[in-house]
Amino acid sequence: MPQHQYIERDSGAVVTEQLLGDRMVQLLYHQVRENSSALFRLLTSSWSSQLLGAVNFDRPLLNRQGFAARCGIDLEECLDPPHTLDTARKVFERRIRYEQCRPLPDEPAAVVSPADARVIVGSLQETDLFFLKDKFFSFEELIGPERSFWRHRFANGDFALFRLTPDKYHYNHTPVAGKVVDFYSIDGAYHCCNPAAVVSMVTPYSKNKRVVTLIDTDVAGGSRVGLVAMVEVVALMIGDIVQAYSDQGYDDPRQVRVGMFLKKGQPKSLYRPGSSTDILFFQPGRVRFAADLLENQLRSGVVSRFTQGFEKPLVETDIKVRSLLALNN
Repeated sequence: MPQHQYIERDSGAVVTEQLLGDRMVQLLYHQVRENSSALFRLLTSSWSSQLLGAVNFDRPLLNRQGFAARCGIDLEECLDPPHTLDTARKVFERRIRYEQCRPLPDEPAAVVSPADARVIVGSLQETDLFFLKDKFFSFEELIGPERSFWRHRFANGDFALFRLTPDKYHYNHTPVAGKVVDFYSIDGAYHCCNPAAVVSMVTPYSKNKRVVTLIDTDVAGGSRVGLVAMVEVVALMIGDIVQAYSDQGYDDPRQVRVGMFLKKGQPKSLYRPGSSTDILFFQPGRVRFAADLLENQLRSGVVSRFTQGFEKPLVETDIKVRSLLALNN
């Protein structure tokens, strides 16, 4: 299987990703999936995901500084003293000084990234250059069959897909300001977010367990970009998505509920560790994605498994939480 590269946003450098557990993913999504559907279902179940998470993340770290360095984690960003981060789980569930090290853009109309992640943007409009129908998800299936009234609101809209790797900061932050008008969970499997697994499966994110939050931003104090859907998708070795919205720092975390007003850039939820995915949906014509993200996605000379698997340019950009994703139209 070829390597997988992405573009580092701050420097523009092309980086080869060290895909954790790549050989295991190749085995699971090719040989096991093709030869034993029952075993494949077991290994992508909630039980297996939690067991793998415990084995991989709950053992004591003998050298936490070395572990953090290998994963590219800056412990200086952390709120908690480094000596308290004595398991991989605690490292991945770390809290950071996000107001200092992940400042919000100056533009008040900015839509921001919900996570430290690798992002691809796309369109549900067939005539758009970034049309990506049924590559990563089936939109109707992802939102849920019982929520057809929301699907119609996003017809021909735009989306941004954020792939969190296991080493990333695992809090999600609110990408916009607005009022929660719907909030619900959909049960499902725990498929891996490794690019090889995504390419080999048909719309894997639509099949995974996920949480959907609908935010109306056309309200007093809102971001004025219409209705925004935020879909938080679990993956292999993710045990749970803990809703923990806070207005200030990480203080007084609360369950997200319908009617709640969410401030932009605040902690919203936490993935119990592993790889995972966020997907944002926007109504048509309401946002313009940042120019560098669009340019990077079409960049030549970058080896991307998504480009090779889906036979169209799809290069990810490494993006920081609370940084510029889009502006309102």
